[in-house]
Amino acid sequence: MRTLYIVKAGSTFAPIAHTLGDFEHWIATGLAPAHVQAAQRPAMALLHAANTTQGSVTYPDPQQCAGVVISGSHDMVTDSAPWMQELAQWLHRVCMAGVPVLGICFGHQLLAQLLGGQVSMHPAGLELGTVPIAIQADVSQDPLWQHMPQCFEAHVVHYQSVRRLPPGACVLAGNSHDPHQAFRWRNNVWGVQFHPEFSQEAMQRYIDHVVQDLVKHGASSLPPRQLHCSATPDAAQLLYQFMLHTQHWAAQQTAGRCAA
Repeated sequence: MRTLYIVKAGSTFAPIAHTLGDFEHWIATGLAPAHVQAAQRPAMALLHAANTTQGSVTYPDPQQCAGVVISGSHDMVTDSAPWMQELAQWLHRVCMAGVPVLGICFGHQLLAQLLGGQVSMHPAGLELGTVPIAIQADVSQDPLWQHMPQCFEAHVVHYQSVRRLPPGACVLAGNSHDPHQAFRWRNNVWGVQFHPEFSQEAMQRYIDHVVQDLVKHGASSLPPRQLHCSATPDAAQLLYQFMLHTQHWAAQQTAGRCAA
């Protein structure tokens, strides 16, 4: 049986993790919400990509993967740390093998970069809070996006963005701050700059933490005092749709091997 892997590329702030859990917990909940029966839940495993204290990560063969989700991180893709390079090499193999892959925020940027795009600091600076996003393509045949409304709200917190998409990628959604809020590469790789795994409470905690940190360090440009924060059920459903797609894809691979 193939496994759906969650790649932990970083951690949230310790006070948030203490009360709400960490990125991988939020992602796992989004992939298999409470209404999903036990028999329908995917086999999931966690890979600690950013855990350098225990040496190199043993990444599975792509043939063992039903799908891969790469979490966000407080690190910057442009730092090109050794663990990022190692993760990128493995992800490239996974992408080329046709395995469904979903990158979130840092994961979105890492996928774009390793596939030939460009990531850098956004000239307008920080995007933070719950923001409107609009679909920019025909998604009627997209297994993740076909149920999404034309316009929806999503949680964001990022300084860097995908400034140039990789060859072969198409824009799926964007907004006035970032035209590359979501992309698809070929038919198996998706990236989203926003956070479908964030709850409203998690987003508000990020707003409070980031604004306090900016004030503490005397930032010359601060976000508005009252940043918008609300529930984002439409964005959240992308994780569940990705899980369903990985199950369908993995079943097709198994059927193909049996037929051969």
